[in-house]
Amino acid sequence: MPTPNSTLSPGAEQPVRLLPVPEAPAKGPLAGEPALVGFPSFIVGAVASGMVLIGVVPATAAGAAIPIILTAAAGMFLATIWSARIGESASAGISGIVGSFFLSYSLLVLGLTHNWYGIAPAAVADTQKVFVISWLVIVTMLVLGTLRLPSTFTLLFTLADVALLLNLLGVIQSSANLAKAAGWFVIAAAAVVMYLFFGSASHATGGKELPLGRPLLRT
Repeated sequence: MPTPNSTLSPGAEQPVRLLPVPEAPAKGPLAGEPALVGFPSFIVGAVASGMVLIGVVPATAAGAAIPIILTAAAGMFLATIWSARIGESASAGISGIVGSFFLSYSLLVLGLTHNWYGIAPAAVADTQKVFVISWLVIVTMLVLGTLRLPSTFTLLFTLADVALLLNLLGVIQSSANLAKAAGWFVIAAAAVVMYLFFGSASHATGGKELPLGRPLLRT
């Protein structure tokens, strides 16, 4: 008895598929430009906090900037998630740190204003010192951690570092002038991020990226 051939002959009828063949899932990272969300969030948060330090609003109205800064924190966390999804670990880390700063600043101001933490008025200055010193350590770490990135990023976090240092000295010496100087350094950092945003926007819309400078550390 002949063995049936398992291969269909050219003239054999093929089965009719009622459903489409499922496509293979897409591989590789998703595309996108999270900087277009992160950079504007950084800018608006920095400008708001910088104006508070400069004295655009009186010290008793420091909470006026909190809605803006909280929104900036939300934008930075969105950029963090987006960057992580496309495999940009450095961008995700930086965005997450900046978002955490904005959130902690908002909680500090709200907490001191409404006495959420039970801190006596005499201890408010020391509380501010703890906040500023803690973030000074983190931002100094960012300065060192960006030495292999284009030098514009190192400049950005150096400006932020100097702003925190001046703010700390202003708190220690109760100096309004040092606080104002810190505010202007924050505004300068926002200006650097504006430059970074224009470069990302140009790239995202089909243009050329703006020069960002050579890394200070190449080894």
